[in-house]
Amino acid sequence: MINDINKTAKEKMGKSMDNLHAELDTLKAGRANPRMLDRIEVEYYGSMVPLNQVGNISVPEARMMVITPWEKPMLKNIERAILKSDLGINPVNDGKAIRLVIAELTEETRKNIVKQVKKYGEDSKIAIRSIRRDANDKIKALKDEGVPEDDVKRGEEDIQKLTDQYIANIDKAVEEKEEEVMTI
Repeated sequence: MINDINKTAKEKMGKSMDNLHAELDTLKAGRANPRMLDRIEVEYYGSMVPLNQVGNISVPEARMMVITPWEKPMLKNIERAILKSDLGINPVNDGKAIRLVIAELTEETRKNIVKQVKKYGEDSKIAIRSIRRDANDKIKALKDEGVPEDDVKRGEEDIQKLTDQYIANIDKAVEEKEEEVMTI
């Protein structure tokens, strides 16, 4: 029973970590990264679909992305979606593809991105701690069902070790992203 609670908590913490990595990948760090476009949706025959489902995204240079739509009429919709997004990049439409040039980041912009990175890290830590609290509540409830107190204590210790491990992983991911953003 305690093992099931630990397993569930580990899965949830893993998903929180995956979510953090996804959030960090969408941040503009001065280099072209196709994951920056993951949150952009394009109108495609009346419904909104992710950008990567209407065209090919390539990175020919360190600070440039090229989006080649599978259907030529989609160029305008892709361009419109990028302009509406919070990326702050002006798309260049050459009639066949859309080019996105990632501008060099200013010191102030880098500091703002680092603040965002830290916020994502803190949000992830809050999620991990919430998962820990829920797991500990379930483990403590087992005491009433006749589970020995030693087993309950060991279960809580295992959850704490898991929490410490994921918090350390979050700190490491945030530190790496900060270093990437601040590197000129």
